[in-house]
Formats: sequence, structure tokens, C-alpha cells
Amino acid sequence: LNASDCVTTFSVSDFARTLTSNGNGTDHAWGGNAFVMGGAVNGKDIYGDYPTLALDSDLDLRSGVLIPTTAADLYMAELALWFGVSPSDLNMVLPNLSNFYDTSSSNPPI
Repeated sequence: LNASDCVTTFSVSDFARTLTSNGNGTDHAWGGNAFVMGGAVNGKDIYGDYPTLALDSDLDLRSGVLIPTTAADLYMAELALWFGVSPSDLNMVLPNLSNFYDTSSSNPPI
């Protein structure tokens, strides 16, 4: 169909586990992964930083709950811009975005 440059597949998960046990296993936590695929995608790049898995690190919120280094909102903002959402409308579409990105910036979210 020659449509690969017009199709983008996106998957994100914010599900992860804690580094510590609750006695029966580990608890739910922040984290996750994102996959973006398509003919127009610049591939082979990894965004965010792999965290140290030590307790009490800079990213350890408490009890092994790690704070992600790249918010899912940033991926969503990048895709929204790709699909024509104006930068001035990003905060309306993604109300938490301002915690991670300044929409007046000339740099892209990701």
C-alpha cells in the first residue's frame, strides 16, 4: 500500500514493580516502557536513563519506588505535535505536561 510513512504505532506502559518486597512479592510502582514504530520514525534511539537499582538512590522515592526519568506525557506531546496539535494547545490536551516540558521551548519534547 506504500503507506508505511503514514502509519505510526505507539505503545506505552507505566506499570513497574518496586525494588523491595512487601513480604509476598513486590508492589506496583512507576516505570515502564514505550515503543514507537513506523516508517517515518527515526528509530534505534533510546530515551531516558536506565536508573541505578540501588535503594536510596536519587530516583528512589521510597521503599524502592523509582521515579521515571522520562514522563509518558513527553512521548504523548511529541506524537501530538507530529499529528498537528499546536504547541499552544499541548497543555490543554496533556494537563500534566507542564510538570515536564515548557511548551514555549523551541526544543521538542523528546
